[in-house]
This record gives sequence, C-alpha cells and structure tokens, in this order.
Amino acid sequence: MAELTLQQITESGGAVTYVSAAGGGDTADNSGNTFLHIKNGSESSITVTISAEVTTVENTIYGDLTKANASIAVGATGEAFIGPFKPAAFNDTDSEITITYSGVTSLTIAALYI
Repeated sequence: MAELTLQQITESGGAVTYVSAAGGGDTADNSGNTFLHIKNGSESSITVTISAEVTTVENTIYGDLTKANASIAVGATGEAFIGPFKPAAFNDTDSEITITYSGVTSLTIAALYI
C-alpha cells in the first residue's frame, strides 16, 4: 500500500502528477478537502472504493445512522473524480483514507485538494 502525495489545486493552476495505482491499494491524507482523479487506460471498467472507517453512528433522535463505502466505477478508457470525504466517516487513526481497486492495469490516480 502506497501513500499518495496530496497536490494542491490553486487559482494559478498547475500540472497534476499521476501515479500508478498500487495492487494492494493506496492511502492519502484527508482533512475533508481531499478528492481523487482517476484515469483508467484499460479496456475494462474498474471500481475504486474508499473505505468507510465508521459505518454506524448512534443517534438518539433519528436512530442509528449508517455510512457506506464510497465507490465509483471508472469505465474503460475513462476518467472520474470522487470526493471529498468526511473525516469522521472515512479517516483511519492516521487521518488517511484507504483506497482499493478492483484492478490496477493501466490505472493512474492523483490525490488533490483545494
């Protein structure tokens, strides 16, 4: 599992660097402004999943609230954005999100924030 380097998107723009998705998954720091841009260069759809660390929250007014993993299917030769991610639901103890992939052939990713 590799840690993705967060890249800031600013008013003046700038180039984004993409890295190959790791077969065992990746992590990225998350302050609540993190989002991912994924490019799928393969001929098959690939699902990208961000694990919810807190899946049930007790709530005395509405009853228990549940949070599912966030996921997106990136079509063959397609691109997708996903995020941002609420830290209370998605961050692990290191304030990172965990990202997994259904496949990594020709899949690149960039972790971004504003």
